[in-house]
Amino acid sequence: MTSLAERLAAARQEAAQAAAARPTTQEPAPADTTAPDTTPGESVEPALEDAAAEAESRPAATPSTPGKRRAEGPVRTPASTPTSDIPQRRSLVAQQQERTEELKASVHAELLKQLGPHLYDVEMDQQELDRQVRTVLADVLGSQERPLSTSDRARVTQEITDDILGYGPIETYLRDPDVSEVMVNGHDSVWLERHGRLERADAHFTDEAHLRRTIDKIVSRIGRRVDESSPMVDARLADGSRVNAVVPPLSIDGSALTIRKFATDPYTVADLVRFGSLTDASRDFLEAAVRGRLNIIVSGSTGAGKTTTLNVLSGFIPDDERIVTIEDAAELQLKQAHVVRLESRPANIEGKGAVTIRDLVRNSLRMRPDRIIVGEVRDASALDMLQAMNTGHDGSICTLHSNGPRDTLSRLETMVLMAGMELPVRAIREQVASAVDLIVHQTRFKDGSRRITHITEVERMEGEVITLQDIFTFDTAAGFDKDGRALGHLRPTGLRPKVLDKMSYANVTVDPLLFATDRYR
Repeated sequence: MTSLAERLAAARQEAAQAAAARPTTQEPAPADTTAPDTTPGESVEPALEDAAAEAESRPAATPSTPGKRRAEGPVRTPASTPTSDIPQRRSLVAQQQERTEELKASVHAELLKQLGPHLYDVEMDQQELDRQVRTVLADVLGSQERPLSTSDRARVTQEITDDILGYGPIETYLRDPDVSEVMVNGHDSVWLERHGRLERADAHFTDEAHLRRTIDKIVSRIGRRVDESSPMVDARLADGSRVNAVVPPLSIDGSALTIRKFATDPYTVADLVRFGSLTDASRDFLEAAVRGRLNIIVSGSTGAGKTTTLNVLSGFIPDDERIVTIEDAAELQLKQAHVVRLESRPANIEGKGAVTIRDLVRNSLRMRPDRIIVGEVRDASALDMLQAMNTGHDGSICTLHSNGPRDTLSRLETMVLMAGMELPVRAIREQVASAVDLIVHQTRFKDGSRRITHITEVERMEGEVITLQDIFTFDTAAGFDKDGRALGHLRPTGLRPKVLDKMSYANVTVDPLLFATDRYR
């Protein structure tokens, strides 16, 4: 703190500077009511001394903003704010949540008591069941001793309705068109894939029993069950969404539920071009390849968009052809009039009655198909698929997990060997080179986008190796933007594919300029 003498000297200096700066013709300013009372001609020094002495006697305060008066009374600082209210508020919030959970449990029990077996009557119309549930729910909530606010009533009604008629806390995300996948890692951890990126959801199940009831509700509607004796299950929702559930003891931290949503409005080829997965030239070539009855394998990693691309390619098939689709879970949505959809079936609780993809592929050969489309080849069915492609069923399409075009052929060889046939590797490779015409490889980038990175021709055997020729490849030299999105796109390599001769037999021609590289510079 400065001394009184220093403050007096500073005050005198400020008064002298103000007097020197004041114009001589200026009218005298009205006296400040807060200034010390002085008479004309009286020196201001005694008043300044008194003010400085008073300031010296007062405790130091936080400097105020120049030009503003200091408010009378004690200054309330953030440090003086009472903090005892914070635990009390948290306690009130916890009590409110606990009351809401108790209310939901009691209302849920009352609904089960009043509706009884109607909730599980598969023959009852879903709209009628929904109407009955909402009617009883309104009556039960209205009879509660402690009334609810309008917002709490609407929230509780929606949560209970979702729990009884839907799938509990995740029902909201299943209705969200921007969410493509819902992942439950235990009752208190729910994750979403939205626009290709993972994010944690603001939702949780009450406990493990609540999550298990939801899983049982999903699998029971298709005649399946999941328990300690059968702790894994693949199922399908009514809208076609794929479901995988794993329960303890296999899942250590609680039951795990994964739902890959089924697109009600599937992407078209125009959407793939708009997203940058395809270009106009690559789209025209793939359309001509499908109409020209080339055998195509769509490859890529998990979640890369293989099924979407397969659905788009299948849309190029002419309407006058008979199509047989074979899938583990029916996802393809073909618009053609003549389509036969087949779906595999797992074994029952006794381990019997399984119908595999391989069984369906073999059976499809007796169904007079013009095209055979297999949702995913993952086992010995690869051998039957190659046989179909080599026995007059040209134009067949399937998907396969792999990391690249060359790896696709290696995976195909491995799966053929899984059939148990004692075939030499060269014989398998000759079958592959003869059957497969094109490989369309798809990749999921770090930014969540899914792009076709290779359109590769399978040419012929050279020695012990199958020769591949890239027709279109993804240009990675463009790099990424500031948000991490890939800036490249498919570019032609400039090589003319040899499959154009095979396509000409089906009266399909392709503009040679599609493969010119100068038009993309």
